[in-house]
Amino acid sequence: MIEIIQGLPENVVAVSVSGEVTGEDYNNVLIPAIEDKILKYGKIRILYHLDKDLEWFTLNAILEDVKVGIRNLNAFERIAVVSDVDWMNSAVEMFKFIVPFPVKTYKNEEIPDAKAWISE
Repeated sequence: MIEIIQGLPENVVAVSVSGEVTGEDYNNVLIPAIEDKILKYGKIRILYHLDKDLEWFTLNAILEDVKVGIRNLNAFERIAVVSDVDWMNSAVEMFKFIVPFPVKTYKNEEIPDAKAWISE
């Protein structure tokens, strides 16, 4: 499931991901939010919080994630990934050097720091 996190600047798409995440979650929640903000602001920021209750990403969800990332790569200003899943944070840290914008990882207890950084 993907839920929008409220209370951040208008140019930020902030989501909390929990349970099983499907391609439908991307198509019904995340992609419309991203596309709407890009239309309004041109450049946007993403806060992606992987909740402690996260169970699984379906293959369709992974494919939608890759597609939305590639399709909108030049529209992202910065991305914060909040997760206690060590392999996820390590993967983000490895790949952040190939994207043309800042990316930071945070642990779940650091979500206030992630919100502050994405809002700067």
